[in-house]
Amino acid sequence: MSPWPSLITASALILYLVVTVNVGRARMKYKVMPPDMTGDPNFERVLRVQQNTLEQLIMFLPALWLFSEFVSPLVAAGLGAVWIVGRILYAWGYYQAAEKRMIGFGVSILCLFSLLGGSLIGIIIPLVKQLI
Repeated sequence: MSPWPSLITASALILYLVVTVNVGRARMKYKVMPPDMTGDPNFERVLRVQQNTLEQLIMFLPALWLFSEFVSPLVAAGLGAVWIVGRILYAWGYYQAAEKRMIGFGVSILCLFSLLGGSLIGIIIPLVKQLI
């Protein structure tokens, strides 16, 4: 197991922890107490950052590790690092206004597609070679 994708995995989990803590802070600031999920639009944007990050993590982590195993751990870590930067940009933008989230979303989704597509290619090519 390579330390580079492991470092990216730990970093992605720390990122998720930070956006989760931000939801708790926003609950207090905007006085939206559990179990309420709506209220102040500023709170709702903070909550959407956390929820969307969770949704993305479910795809990102397996794609990161598959790419690492079948293509390159170092390239996987590089793409993963850019994905994390994209998620930070996404959060930072979305906290300000919903329209400002698109650059970060675009960066992170391109990295995710690269990891997933590269994984599929890295898995399929050896399988096809075995058949030939």
